[in-house]
Amino acid sequence: MSFAKLGLSAELVRAVAEHGYTVPTPIQTQAIPAVLAGGDLLAGAQTGTGKTAGFVLPILQRLMTHRVPAHAGGRRPVRVLILTPTRELAAQVAESVRVYGKYAKQACAVVYGGVGIQPQIGELRRGVDILVATPGRLMDLHGQRCVDLSRVEILVLDEADRMLDMGFIRDIRRILAMLPKNRQNLLFSATFSDEIRILADTLLDHPAMIEVARRNATVDATTQKIHPVDRDRKRELLSHLIKTRNWFQVLVFTRTKHGANKLAEQLNKDGITALAIHGNKSQGARTRALSEFKTATLQVLVATDIAARGIDIDQLPHVVNYDLPNVPEDYVHRIGRTGRAGATGEAISLVCVDEHAFLRDIERLIKREIESEIIAGFEPDRRAVAQPIQQRPQRGARAGDPSGAKSRQRSAGTSQGGRGGAATHARKRGDERTAQGKRGTPGAPRATHATASRSPATQARSPATSPHAAPRTPAYAAKPGVRRFGGRYK
Repeated sequence: MSFAKLGLSAELVRAVAEHGYTVPTPIQTQAIPAVLAGGDLLAGAQTGTGKTAGFVLPILQRLMTHRVPAHAGGRRPVRVLILTPTRELAAQVAESVRVYGKYAKQACAVVYGGVGIQPQIGELRRGVDILVATPGRLMDLHGQRCVDLSRVEILVLDEADRMLDMGFIRDIRRILAMLPKNRQNLLFSATFSDEIRILADTLLDHPAMIEVARRNATVDATTQKIHPVDRDRKRELLSHLIKTRNWFQVLVFTRTKHGANKLAEQLNKDGITALAIHGNKSQGARTRALSEFKTATLQVLVATDIAARGIDIDQLPHVVNYDLPNVPEDYVHRIGRTGRAGATGEAISLVCVDEHAFLRDIERLIKREIESEIIAGFEPDRRAVAQPIQQRPQRGARAGDPSGAKSRQRSAGTSQGGRGGAATHARKRGDERTAQGKRGTPGAPRATHATASRSPATQARSPATSPHAAPRTPAYAAKPGVRRFGGRYK
């Protein structure tokens, strides 16, 4: 079947052909007619099977077929809102809209945090038909009244499973309240979890359901293998594999940002060009690293799970799990970076004794046993005892805003169960010292640095304790929406 037979216009078929695609994938074959029909849709497919084109192409077709009048002054209204969990995925989706919509003449904008907001505001004021956004930055723009969502006709939640993993459900609910009730809703997901079905029950109205492959399956074109190794020899083994097997374009996953930085530094010392990409890197650094990796001028890209979402590289040959994820579904997402669009790929996992439980969970999820191979000279010590691994937050526990948007101002009295409070935010950023300073030591009186160093007599004379004293002038003027505790502003 061709794209033309799916009901797409000649302009869209031409753009797709110029991009090198002539035959639609299974998810596209089923999703494109469903979206064109105008109903809600819940679609799940393996990573790398063409989900993005599965909703971008029919959306462009609908906008071309059904045109609407502009706002006063000729500005186009936002008719399509596409939400993604990360900056990289937002940029990838926006690029797909521009590529496939080359001859469709539909304006598209992408907004996410970590970069200046003013250029994004300017683009929105000129008017766009399709807006691709991360939740945090979208809420900031809406709070500043820089975006009007009252005429949105189609809402897309891309990588909806990752949205839930990262704790975006509250932001999603707030955004839903900004939209008109009469709209088309599309949920696309790499994995088809029970949590996604629950979200679909509350959001979708009698949706069509598409599940191209069985739930949480991995791509058949990807060869999976584990190499048992001692925990202290993982980096040595990784360097050995890259050099002896002449690997290029190797995407390596670590569990933590610090681990990504440390591994990239060690690989460079071994003579292997490597860069790390994670949430603490500036958007400019992340973009440069991705660009060098895609053009194969960078041999190894070391990434965390959140930062790697949205990495879409044709024929990426190697993915390495330097650390196994403690959330089994993340394994499916990770190795889905290779073996995309019918190409072959290799997924290697370096597994130490500490990670055997994680491996069992992964094999249970994908319903297969992964082949194991011990590399000569790197045989693991059979007497090694497993040590506990610090795990990242589980589903729904939001650990910061990966979209990079600045934190919206919240009451300092928000309970610990919510998302407010400086101590809570400090813990979410992993800054335990800051959080402890805000909470105080249990059972001990709370004291600031200034009052702790004063003598009782000095405290008695302090203007702050005098009943006739004038109000003390703060040392800084707090800006709305910006918190003054440690770490970078969001």
